[in-house]
Amino acid sequence: MSNFILNSIDTSFESYAQLIRLYNEHKSYFVDTIDISIHQWFAANMCSALGGVLDKLASGLNQIRFSEITSNAKIIMQKNEFLSYYGYPRVVDDKHTTIKYLKLKPTDGRFFHGYIVSELLNRPELPQMTHELKKKISESIYEIFVNAQIHSETDFIYTCGQFFPSKNKIEFTITDSGIGFKNKINKRFKKNLNSIQAIKWAASDGHSTKTNISGGIGLALLKEFITKNNGKFQIVSDDGFYQYESTGEQLKLFPESFPGTIVNLQFRTDDTSSYSLLEEHHDEALF
Repeated sequence: MSNFILNSIDTSFESYAQLIRLYNEHKSYFVDTIDISIHQWFAANMCSALGGVLDKLASGLNQIRFSEITSNAKIIMQKNEFLSYYGYPRVVDDKHTTIKYLKLKPTDGRFFHGYIVSELLNRPELPQMTHELKKKISESIYEIFVNAQIHSETDFIYTCGQFFPSKNKIEFTITDSGIGFKNKINKRFKKNLNSIQAIKWAASDGHSTKTNISGGIGLALLKEFITKNNGKFQIVSDDGFYQYESTGEQLKLFPESFPGTIVNLQFRTDDTSSYSLLEEHHDEALF
């Protein structure tokens, strides 16, 4: 039996490293009990990544138990319904700060598309944008789901988010427990890329792992919007970490590998601009 402590989990490199360590320290466990303690804080959107890790560990017929959860972390993880999967009662999200945790099958794409619009893009905290731009952004986020659906060979896709009023941001995270960018791209294109090169390749406009279809994994438009909005996005795949924001890119390696891929999107809610597509002929923040 093991008791693993997760401490102050958010979207930092160090937080992703903790989740990677949780997986790698227990991946050889079989018919055992894995106790997890959550100290300080746990950002609700990171339940997406935690859900993928815990399902991987549970596939070894291990029992997952939460031996201790700090009260504020416990409440937010009950509000987004993550802890419902582990026997905890749901708590009503009266402040509407969570985007519900979903564990989806790869065939649930149409449901996911509706969820993006209703749970994320229709949130009043996001900056103003036209219907056409909102539609394009929803298609871009849906493309991330499709990439996981078609290429990752994952059993499930995990997604959720959180609005942080005091920090003026919304975080939205999509995780799969598939083979990762590096394995897929190297196999498909007979390349020999490391994980960071593979993530950069997949995030570049015009690259695709789909046969006979151009386009990346839906990030070209998102990159542009996130740059103007001063948000950021991150990709964790294998042992690679990639972060993009208006100030540039950040690339790092973890000492061990994540069992799949995480894509995290951060949108600023203190952005007073109005956004539209160039062809709509509006006056500001044109794409």
